[in-house]
Amino acid sequence: MIFSKEYIGYLSRQVVRRLAEAKMVRTDKPAVLNERVFQGMLDELSLEDRINDEARLILESIQDDMTRSGASYPEMFKKIKMRLVQQYKAVL
Repeated sequence: MIFSKEYIGYLSRQVVRRLAEAKMVRTDKPAVLNERVFQGMLDELSLEDRINDEARLILESIQDDMTRSGASYPEMFKKIKMRLVQQYKAVL
């Protein structure tokens, strides 16, 4: 992941604070809202890591076929990753 969890926590608190100041959100429990925004941001920012892990697992399972056919690991990784991005409808 590009950002640390501490920085994501800071960003989520700033988002909630600015939305509250602009009267775009209203809450009696700002800590709960902060936590939900933090979890949402963390999930979105770690999506690429999860996609990369899944692509590696797929490549491990077909490694024998790749060596027999002479396929390039980086090239196959890129293709599988793009297919997973389309499958998850993710924007990276």
